[in-house]
Amino acid sequence: MPSHVTHLGLSGRLIGFVNAVEPATTAAVDTAPRLPYHALIWLAVALFSTGIDGYVLAGLLPSIASDLRVSDAAAGQLVSVFALTSALAAPLLGTVTSAWERRRTIACALVVFVAGNVITAAAPSYGFAMAGRVIAALGGCLLAAAISGYVLHLAPVHQRGRALSFVLGGWMTATALGVPVGLVLGQSNWRLPLIMVAVVGTIALVGIVLKLPRLELPSGTLAERLRPLRKPRLVVTLLVSTGILCASYTCFTYAVLILKPSFPAHWMIILIMFGYGLASLLGNSLTGRLADRFTPVRVLTVVLIGLLLNSIFGAIVFATASAGVITALALVWFFAAGVGNGGAAVPQQARLAAMVPESAAIVLALNGSAISLGSASGGGLGGAVLTAGGSPPRLLIAASVVLVLTLGLHSVISMTSRRSYHSN
Repeated sequence: MPSHVTHLGLSGRLIGFVNAVEPATTAAVDTAPRLPYHALIWLAVALFSTGIDGYVLAGLLPSIASDLRVSDAAAGQLVSVFALTSALAAPLLGTVTSAWERRRTIACALVVFVAGNVITAAAPSYGFAMAGRVIAALGGCLLAAAISGYVLHLAPVHQRGRALSFVLGGWMTATALGVPVGLVLGQSNWRLPLIMVAVVGTIALVGIVLKLPRLELPSGTLAERLRPLRKPRLVVTLLVSTGILCASYTCFTYAVLILKPSFPAHWMIILIMFGYGLASLLGNSLTGRLADRFTPVRVLTVVLIGLLLNSIFGAIVFATASAGVITALALVWFFAAGVGNGGAAVPQQARLAAMVPESAAIVLALNGSAISLGSASGGGLGGAVLTAGGSPPRLLIAASVVLVLTLGLHSVISMTSRRSYHSN
């Protein structure tokens, strides 16, 4: 299960690394006396809205499926199509808009994101809902990249970490607070959380237009953005991100179906989702500290092994334990998955940035696409398992297989990196 804040956000330690390899582009940025928090707050509000959107539908699948007259697996594809669209569109949209003034880019992306959520909320059929998710994804993927780039270039070098932490705090707040609120609203009608997202996004849009300073940046080509993909070792490392998110979303997209037999009351699911968000934040904080003390590769190795063992543990519990035991151990599995998935992002991003320090910002953007691709493939894999007749707990077996393959890729890259280091 994912923690979007940790996938798109950087811990203070990782941001510090990016600061070192990505110098400010203008003297005006370097000499800026202090951060314009009165403007940055609106970027945080925008990410708050996208954070809710990224989580809340997965907690409402049964209601969505019933209202739109589709299967639970088909309803889950509303989550997957958002992620797949983001993965494919992000590099292209980033290139097309690279010559635009940054405030304009952020505002336009937010308008599209809000429109997509309104379309989904008003959708009379599954097809309209799917179209709304695609439109929302087009705006959301551009918005996330544009905000990160804006903050990195607006803030002085020595304050970039503080600025990103402040803005990305909006996503953290959505994970821990916004999603439970959305799920509460969704118990009466699954469309209400999307309306809430649109309202919050509109409020952010007004603040951005009125308060955000203009910022011009050099444009870039698609070839420049994709140039790091010429390095096979980097591509395989990006696939590790894809594998982690694939395993995560295979279960998270259908977490309500997995947990519902043990926790039938709606308020139980809401509390569990709230706990998952807190567990993800804990994992992010722990690995941020550990990556300072140990190497990112070593920390990521421990996290991947932990995720695999936890997935196997969960599969065994659901297959063999009695109902009373499952109720207790299901929470152990779910919250441990939150810690692991929340903790994987920091060491993985630090490792990627270190591999190509001269193109760290571009590589981290590509990692965002790899993450979205994993989210989409995980939702699709989970839907395929359910459509084939597998019970929801069987999804943990599928996730375990994906984690075995991911751990294998991670091991290959780690060994080749050590050989390259010793040969030099």
